[in-house]
This record gives sequence, C-alpha cells and structure tokens, in this order.
Amino acid sequence: MDFATFLEYFRTFIPAAWTTLQITFFGILVGVLLGIIFALMRISKTKFLTLPAKLYISIIRGTPLLLQLLLIYFGLVNIVRLDRIPSAIIALGIHNGAYIAEIFRGAIQSIDRGQKEAGISLGMTGGQVMKRIILPQAFKRAIPPLGNQFIIALKDSSLASAVGVQELLLHSRQLASANYLMMEMLTIAAIFYLIMTSILTFLTNRLERRLKVSDHRV
Repeated sequence: MDFATFLEYFRTFIPAAWTTLQITFFGILVGVLLGIIFALMRISKTKFLTLPAKLYISIIRGTPLLLQLLLIYFGLVNIVRLDRIPSAIIALGIHNGAYIAEIFRGAIQSIDRGQKEAGISLGMTGGQVMKRIILPQAFKRAIPPLGNQFIIALKDSSLASAVGVQELLLHSRQLASANYLMMEMLTIAAIFYLIMTSILTFLTNRLERRLKVSDHRV
C-alpha cells in the first residue's frame, strides 16, 4: 500500500475516531459523577449508604466490561430501548465509576484528619468541611490515578464494537474484510489510539503540574 492510499484510508477513520472520543468523554463524565457519589457513600458511617456502595464496587470490579455492556444492551431491551452508543456510554460510565470511586475514596482518606477537626472547630459543618477543605485537596491527589483510568477508558471504548458501534476497531475490521489489508487497517487504528492517549496524557500531566504550581503560590 503506497502513501497516498494510506492517507486515503486514514481519512476514513476520522468519523470512527470522533465516535470513540464521544463514547470515552461521556463515559468518563458518567464515571466521575458515579465515582464521587459512591466514594462519599463508601466512606459514610451509615450502613444504609456503605453497603450499596460496597456491593456496586464489588460487582462491577468483579465482572468484565464486555459482559456489562452486553447485559445493558441486550438484557435491558425488554425494559427500556437503548441505542448502541448510549448503551456503550452507560456501560463505560458504570464500569469506570467503580474504579473512580475507589480512587476518590483513597484520596479523601489520605487527607489528614486534623484538617477536618480544624474546620469543625471554626464552626463549619461536616458537609462544608468536605466541600471546601477535603474534596479540593483530594481531587488534586486523585489526578494521576484518574489520568490512568481515563486512558484505560479510552482503550476500553473499543469493546463497543461488540454491539455494533462504529468506532475505530470495528471500522478497521470492516475495511479489512473488504480490502484484505488487515494489518494496515489495524495499524491505522493503533495510530489513532496512540495519538488520542498521548494527548490525554499530556493534558493530565499539564493539569497536575498546574495544580502543584497553584499550591506553591498559596
């Protein structure tokens, strides 16, 4: 395959790459929201909150993402009709939410207990201490593992091909079945994944450095 043909095929991957980015972005967004909620439930002293959080995290971390995706897409069809992309976003969000919950839980519990006591001594409520003192610091500490989880989510989005989502992997396989250039098509898909993960890594590292600089200024 010459370079001109390579570029021609490369351009056809752009819509599939955009779909991959959409699934990843909204899946991460759902995962972060669920992660924060279940992390706070997990560290609660109320069993009514901690038990569901533990159950959710255990089940999701104990089963593969592909199985969860298939259960959501095929298993809920009799309850609610979900299209392919929303199913992939929900599955990716629920899956990442369990891991992000543990990331936030560890970050929150790493904050010195004395800061909470100091906030309460100043007249703050427990919720105010968590919102104004604990969570901002925990978020900064969670950036490195969150960045790793986001990259994993980007690569896991390829599993959406199992339900027919036209993302990078499925597009490469469909082209390969038509032109018999399997290695070339997979290589182009790999290039797109490398570009996207490199950009995500760069942004995460820059955010981490920026937050560290703001700490020094304070």
